[in-house]
Amino acid sequence: MDYVKGIFKNRPNRFIAEVEVDGNLEIAHVPNTGRCKELLVDGAVVWLKPSDNPKRKTKFSLHFVENKNVLVSIYSQQANSIVYDAILDGKIEELTGYSIHQREKTVDNSRIDIYLSDGTDECYVEVKGVTLIVDGEARFPDAPTERGSKHLNELIKLKKEGNRSVVFFLVQHPAGKFFRPNWENDPVFSRTLNEAYDAGVEILVYKCDNQLDAITLIPEALDFDLGENLSDSIVNDK
Repeated sequence: MDYVKGIFKNRPNRFIAEVEVDGNLEIAHVPNTGRCKELLVDGAVVWLKPSDNPKRKTKFSLHFVENKNVLVSIYSQQANSIVYDAILDGKIEELTGYSIHQREKTVDNSRIDIYLSDGTDECYVEVKGVTLIVDGEARFPDAPTERGSKHLNELIKLKKEGNRSVVFFLVQHPAGKFFRPNWENDPVFSRTLNEAYDAGVEILVYKCDNQLDAITLIPEALDFDLGENLSDSIVNDK
């Protein structure tokens, strides 16, 4: 099903948006719990996926928004699929060599996005989609996330138990040139990310190419700066 073009008008809550489609005001589901306030501004061009499910409360889902003359994907859950498919296709050099691939591996009281194994060693990958861009910096999160900090602590625990642990930031805005945690919006997550890195949790940052007919991962890692604690060290573990 093709996308429908709309004009963003308002976001009454984090789950829905009011959009204008062909002169009519429609309600669309927003598949992103972040604030996205720098993206979803009055008058922004958005691209909507229609639903043919008569039981749905909303007729559309908001998948893309045009910002800084580029197409930004705000479907946050899709980030997991993009990274998983890229791993299967061998596009992420750091995550090749595994014969076992699994989505949503349950660990204690958490679900880790991607589980990899070669039959002996295990690797756990948690994926975070990034849409906030400030002067070319991709920053995460754009709103405080206790859940995100919980995931990092789970990765630290898994690392200490002898497993490979990776937090994977997928920059879903083409204007992002490198990454750093958002100390201003969530110092707890940012500090925990530093602790995770110090504990041996790997940080990978990649960007995706957004087109209405397909979203693909660009097979080249981006640099990252951990910010306040390591402000003078730009890190790239390629």
